[in-house]
Amino acid sequence: MATVVSYTARPRRTLQALMLALAVAIGVGAYALVSLGRYDELPANLLTYTIGAAVLAALLQVVVSWRAPYADPVILPIAILLNLIGIAVIASVDSAIGTYTSRTTHYASRQEMWAVIGVVMCALTLAVLRDHRILRRYTWIAAVCGAVLLLLPLMPVIGLSVNGSQIWISVFGYSFQPAELAKIFFAVFFAGYLVSRRDTLALAGPKVLGIHLPRWADFGPILVAWAFALAVLVFQTDLGTSIMFFGLFVAMLYVATDRLSWLVIGAILFVPPAIFAVTQVSRVRTRLTCWLDPLASGNYDRCGQINNGLFGLANGGLWGTGLGEGRPNVVPFAHSDFIFTSLAEEMGMVGAFAVLLLYLLLVQRSLRAAIGISDGFGTLLASGLGFVIALQVFVVVGGVTRVIPLTGLTLPFLAAGGSSLVCNWIIVGLLVRLSDAARRPAARQVSGAGPAPSPASSETEVRA
Repeated sequence: MATVVSYTARPRRTLQALMLALAVAIGVGAYALVSLGRYDELPANLLTYTIGAAVLAALLQVVVSWRAPYADPVILPIAILLNLIGIAVIASVDSAIGTYTSRTTHYASRQEMWAVIGVVMCALTLAVLRDHRILRRYTWIAAVCGAVLLLLPLMPVIGLSVNGSQIWISVFGYSFQPAELAKIFFAVFFAGYLVSRRDTLALAGPKVLGIHLPRWADFGPILVAWAFALAVLVFQTDLGTSIMFFGLFVAMLYVATDRLSWLVIGAILFVPPAIFAVTQVSRVRTRLTCWLDPLASGNYDRCGQINNGLFGLANGGLWGTGLGEGRPNVVPFAHSDFIFTSLAEEMGMVGAFAVLLLYLLLVQRSLRAAIGISDGFGTLLASGLGFVIALQVFVVVGGVTRVIPLTGLTLPFLAAGGSSLVCNWIIVGLLVRLSDAARRPAARQVSGAGPAPSPASSETEVRA
């Protein structure tokens, strides 16, 4: 027999404000420690940096209190803290390059600029989007926008090839990675498409090796997603983006139908593209070789990036060398692709695990919002956005630590890159909106975008 326990939803904005203040304090302290470790003095722009971080945190606090008062109080502080830690590590890379080489880089200042833009976009997302269910109206528009964004790098004028991957566009001297924005559109499309067809896709078909497979007529959507991911791999030679989009669809398909068979099918369909990539794409073949044995005599030079990254991880040890006291300049792309190596060298295994724990909490809060939302579209969208973050972290950290072959994805909020940072802040804005819908009392639900959830789903908790 089940008992119903009533509770009153609380905004908990004071708790969020305290955690935002703590996140800013830790992030600013890390930034100061970088300069102290490298130059034995505080950075000249410390006051400006502190005021800027505090203003951005205050902006988010005000907007959330205004537009999403019942949102999860943990999501924004985690995002702010990860962003500030990333800027501190990138500043350490800048200082190391300036100290040990003749070059001068400004990766940290650019990342600060993109952080401001990202936080503003997050605030605008919350201010403009008052109800996540409105997005369901634009399911197929989102699909078209996502496809166009992925095709933009193939255009002859604006398309830009970087390190062999055709995944960038260049407009007015600024480069942008459209796939970062496309993942948001595809998450909206998958959520809208699957919620309207979840009953059909969940129907059982033939039984093979003890697993009830879906009906053969329902294989169309996953085959289309598979073909699209394969096209990205072939024409843009980008294994990471291909894995992200196909994995996103399969994961959301599993959430929509609760059928393990879809995961099995997705794993089987992944094998042919993987074989094709290893045998036909030289960059992927090189990365597989470096994953298997990077220290072999014939592989040492061409696997120098992964080798130096492993040496940096080893140099960090348990507690790290200290912020501003490592040698991240030894590793190519230490500010972007290999920023986890830079972080682990200076913050040690303890600091690296702490950052991974922050990601885990962010994904957990996303899934918690997915469970709490009463409408299927919101559940699929929140789980899809959470899975995107989890997949990127696993692929990047797994590639750097040789758990899996190296791919071309970026570490959310930490790695340098404007397109990645801005789009991840938009994802945070969507997650805050979704968590507000999950925690908001039924009497205060926003009207006009669809049926309001039943009072039992937001005002009561059922315990067995």
